[in-house]
Amino acid sequence: MPDGIHRSMVTPADSADEPSAEAVAPWKSVRRTVALVAFGWATAGGTAGVAYLTLGSEWIPIMVGVVLCLAFAVALLLLHRALWLTVLSAVPALFVLVGAVQYAPEAALELRGVRENVVIVADSAAGTSSNNHRFTLRATNGDELEEKLGYDGDVWVPKVGDRLDVIRDPKGDVPMEQADDVDAAGRMSGLISGTVGWTLIAVLAGWRGHVRRRRGQGESLLLQLAY
Repeated sequence: MPDGIHRSMVTPADSADEPSAEAVAPWKSVRRTVALVAFGWATAGGTAGVAYLTLGSEWIPIMVGVVLCLAFAVALLLLHRALWLTVLSAVPALFVLVGAVQYAPEAALELRGVRENVVIVADSAAGTSSNNHRFTLRATNGDELEEKLGYDGDVWVPKVGDRLDVIRDPKGDVPMEQADDVDAAGRMSGLISGTVGWTLIAVLAGWRGHVRRRRGQGESLLLQLAY
């Protein structure tokens, strides 16, 4: 057999083990990272938007936010090909979820809410083992408010006879809250902090994922989760 033909039929021993140029193309990794960052910001903004459009139905933005946060975690896992950064992203995800869900109703209370000084005259959980308190309130003019103040828990529970400052929504879209608990600026700060945390983690994941693929370590996700 001619030597030239013989050489054309032989494949170098380690060529099959080398990652393809497409798999380690830096701009491909950059595009993936930018797409993940954009999805993270869209998740934060979209959940906050849903919360604004569904004032009074807190479960809707919670469900939307949980699904989008899980989708971000899966995308992060696929980008990085390791589990530890995905677990770490749960911390900023909590800030994003809480901030996005609670910012809209608290901002509505601050913008259009009516602040009143009230006294607690009755507690629906009094004499029971329930931790779901619904307080009947009396305003300074002596009139009882139709809306009840909700409080779930058994720590630092207000008592009958306590005087409180509350903010209520005249439109009735947002439940009444104690004035000290309404902090729209704090919710927005938490939302932004969580989104920035996601951004930093996504950039780190993009860089690490690119390095892993360049080394040929990105083919089997299940075998590389703990790397």
